Amino acid sequence: MSSAGEVMAATNAVITVIDPPLPHAPDGPLAGVRVGLKDNIDTAGVRTTCGSVYFADRVPDTDAEVVTRLAAAGAQVVAKLNMSEFAVGLTSQNSASGPVRNPWDARRVPGGSSGGSAAAVAAGLVDLALGTDTGGSVRVPAAACGVTGLRPGISVVPDAGTFPVCELVDTVGPIARDVELVARAFAVLAGRDERALEPAPPRRIGVLAPWFDDLDAGVAAVVHAAGAVFADGGSELLPVRVPGMCSAQDVLYTIVYAGMADLHQDRLARPGLFQSDTLTRVLVGTGVSEGDRVEALQGREEFQRGLDDVFEQVDVLLTPTLPVDVPPIRADDDVLAVTRRLAQLSAPWSLHAGPTLALPAGRHPVSGMPVGLQLTAAVGGEDLLLDAGAWFQDRTSWHTVRPPCSVDGDTGRR
Repeated sequence: MSSAGEVMAATNAVITVIDPPLPHAPDGPLAGVRVGLKDNIDTAGVRTTCGSVYFADRVPDTDAEVVTRLAAAGAQVVAKLNMSEFAVGLTSQNSASGPVRNPWDARRVPGGSSGGSAAAVAAGLVDLALGTDTGGSVRVPAAACGVTGLRPGISVVPDAGTFPVCELVDTVGPIARDVELVARAFAVLAGRDERALEPAPPRRIGVLAPWFDDLDAGVAAVVHAAGAVFADGGSELLPVRVPGMCSAQDVLYTIVYAGMADLHQDRLARPGLFQSDTLTRVLVGTGVSEGDRVEALQGREEFQRGLDDVFEQVDVLLTPTLPVDVPPIRADDDVLAVTRRLAQLSAPWSLHAGPTLALPAGRHPVSGMPVGLQLTAAVGGEDLLLDAGAWFQDRTSWHTVRPPCSVDGDTGRR
């Protein structure tokens, strides 16, 4: 059994330990739950660095709204978690606090940009973590670390006090080992009454067959088996095509990169303070014209209209979360190419105004690393996704397996 200190050192998932925890209600739906926050979420009196030298000494005066809600629900906020600088990147290697390492294999990335959030949950450092998701930054690390993560619909969870990447598409979402805790946290974050889960398979699941053509074979096999679990439970799996799917990632990136360039315009006067991977991506945005941005926003509207039609035919869409096995840490990678590949299946759903749930679905047959799936629903479909995810986790045990680097020491594999 590893100590918390050993696991923190091995994963580098934590930037700041909060001891004692932030003030909180003595009871509530999250009483006793240890929570870590991605370090772009403001905490009054506690450093909030965004993983950047620019904010190394930044101490907010007030809590983000999500922190206020967590505290009122009894949650114990115990840590600020490592991340890609300014939430830019999908590997969590570009942080002023050093790279985050995957608790399943320290030689591999934990995903990003909420890499510290997913790694901390998987390793047992916290029970629940908050991340932020622009193009997959909750879902990708949840998949890479074998945990559960929810990207809520746009504006369902308040973002006041959270440092943005692109406010048009950003969301704040919970990460935990299982759907049950994600669901409890979501109700608190969204300001809703706690709802008992009603586990049930979706009646009609849309499968985007064309997107399986360039999948890693091991990922394809695991996700196919997960689809069979739903089919055996009575779900009808239907091949579907989403209009604009092939261009969706380009549309999203045009919007996001333009927003990043605007957001960091003043900081570009001191480019040497950025992590190099962050700077590479921010500079891409400086080349986006206003015409490009307008065209991309129109593309987003068209994509959303097309999805509305798709959700007339199916209840949820099923896709892998990552199209590849969890990649090794490499210093010589082309950051733009890596980002594009890792976000290939998560980025399109960031154009969608509705929610996506990431679930652990198995282990890669070659590497043994976690493989994740995504379920996406229409606007307002969070409860449908959580019920479907709970049903899947009632029939599988992938979410219960602990990585080798874990506080509780359970390294058993199914």
